[in-house]
Amino acid sequence: MTLTLVPAQARTAVPRTLRAIAILACLPYLSLKIAWIAGSHLGIPDGSGLLQHRTSMIFANSLTVLMDACVIVLALLLTRPWGLRTPAWLLALPMWAATGLLTPIMAGFPLQLLVKALGGSSNQGSSSGSGAFLDEWVFGVVYGGFILQGLALGALFVRYARHRWGHLWQGRIQDLPRDTASKADRRTAVTAALLALAPATLHLLWATGSTLGLDEARIEQRTTDFYVLEVLDIGYLCATVAGGLLIAFRRAPALPVKVPLALGWLGSGAVACWGGWLLFALLVGVDEIAERPPAPMLLTYSVQMIVGMLVVTLGVRFFKNPVSKDPA
Repeated sequence: MTLTLVPAQARTAVPRTLRAIAILACLPYLSLKIAWIAGSHLGIPDGSGLLQHRTSMIFANSLTVLMDACVIVLALLLTRPWGLRTPAWLLALPMWAATGLLTPIMAGFPLQLLVKALGGSSNQGSSSGSGAFLDEWVFGVVYGGFILQGLALGALFVRYARHRWGHLWQGRIQDLPRDTASKADRRTAVTAALLALAPATLHLLWATGSTLGLDEARIEQRTTDFYVLEVLDIGYLCATVAGGLLIAFRRAPALPVKVPLALGWLGSGAVACWGGWLLFALLVGVDEIAERPPAPMLLTYSVQMIVGMLVVTLGVRFFKNPVSKDPA
C-alpha cells in the first residue's frame, strides 16, 4: 500500500487563507469605528441617537475597536506555532467571548434578511429615514464582516482545538464514567436550568407580542427583526441548558460527547456575552432616572449572564478533570 503524503505547503495553505479572511474582515468595522471616534458621521444620518451622547459614543466605540482587534490576535494565535504554547485559559476565555458575540449575528442577520425578503419589516436604518439609527449599508458591511470573521475564526478554532484537546471529547456519553460528574456539577446544571426560566419566559412573551417590561423605545422599534431575535434568544437559552444538563447528568448515552460540549460552548457564550453587552448598552448613556431601563429588561440580561457563566464552568471542569479512557 502506498501512502500519499500531503506537502507541508498544502497543509498550511488553508489556515493561512482563513487567517487572512478573518483579519481582512475586521478592517471595514475597525475603519468605521475609528472614523466615528475621530468625529466622522459616515453612515450616521442626521437625527440619529448616536449623535446625542458624544462621550458615551467615543467610549463604546473605543471598547468595540479593542474587542474586534482581539479577533486579529486570536487569528494569529490559532495559526502560529507559539499559539500551541499559550495557556489554555488565555485562549479559551477570549475565544468563548468571540464565539458568544459572533454566533447570534451569524444566525440572526441572515435570518432577518430572509424574513425581510418574504415581506417582514426591519428596524435597520436607511439613509433617507428621519431619525434613523444608521444608514442601511452600514449593517450590511458590518454584519457581513462579522459573519466572515465568525466563519474563519470558528474553522481555525475547531482545527486548533481538535489538535490540542480532541482526545478529551472522543466517543459517546455512555463511554464516560458517571462518577466523574460530581454532585456540584449537577447542582450547577439544575441551578442554571431553573434560572433560565425567567429570561426564557420574558423572551417568549416579547416574541409573542407582549410589551411587559419593555421600555418605550424598544416598543416603538418592534419589527420582524425584533421578533426574530427574541425567538433566537430562546433557542440560545435552550441550547445552554441542554448542554449543561447533558454534561452534568450524562443522559442520552448514544450521543457523541462533542454535542453537549458544543451546545454548552455556543449557548453559554451567546447567552452570557450578549446578555452582558445588552446590559451595558442599556446602562450607558442613561442620564436621568426617568430614562432608566425597566427592571424586567435588566433582570433578563443579568440572569442570562449568570446562566451562561454557570454552564461554561461545567465545561471548564470537564476539561480540567479529563476522563482517562482505556484503548478499545
